[in-house]
Amino acid sequence: MNSSEIIASLGLREHPLEGGYFIETDRRPEEIASPFTTGEFDLLTMLPVMSELISLDKVLRPLATSIHYLLTYDQPNGAIHSNKSVTYHVLHQGRAEYTMIIPETPPKVEKKIMGNNISAGETRLLIVGSGVWKMSKLMDEELSYARTDEDKGKVNCLITEVVIPGFTWEDHHIVTEVELANLFDRDEQEIKQLRAYIK
Repeated sequence: MNSSEIIASLGLREHPLEGGYFIETDRRPEEIASPFTTGEFDLLTMLPVMSELISLDKVLRPLATSIHYLLTYDQPNGAIHSNKSVTYHVLHQGRAEYTMIIPETPPKVEKKIMGNNISAGETRLLIVGSGVWKMSKLMDEELSYARTDEDKGKVNCLITEVVIPGFTWEDHHIVTEVELANLFDRDEQEIKQLRAYIK
C-alpha cells in the first residue's frame, strides 16, 4: 500500500508534536500504578492542542496503549522525544532508522534499522526503555531515489507502538535545544547531527 492508502484505510492524522501520522488503536481500561512516574507534572506538555487529552491523575496509568505510526516521503522523520514508559515498536512495512540516546554520562547513542532484512542486522521489533530519547527517520537512499509521485508514495514506514504502562501526555517530552546541548555537554559535533530533529 502507498502512503495515501495507508492514511485513508487506517484513519491516520498528523501527529501534533512529533511529525508523521498516527492513530490510537487501543487503550486498556485496567489501570496500574506506573513505576516510572513521580506524580510531578511536566508543564512543557501543557500545549493548547493537548489540553483536552491531559489527565489530572499523575500516578495511575492504563495497563497498556497502542498506536499505528507512519512516516512518509512528505513527513520523513519524527522529533527527538522520550516517554517514561517502555515502548515496543513492531514493523508492518517499510524501513526506518531509529536513533536512541541513553542518558548516561557520557550519553550512549545507538542506531537500529527497522526493516525485513534480518540477515543485514535489521529488526522487526525494537524495544525502547523508560527515559530513553529516540527519533526515527526514513532511509536517506530511499528518499533520494524517489523521483515520481508514485515512487514517493511507496517510501514509508508503518509500525505499531505498544506502550507499557499506557501512554499519557504527562509522560511524553519533546527535547529542547538546551536539553540536547546539556545532554552532550555542549559537544557541537553531536548536537549538529541531531539539531534537525528538534521541533
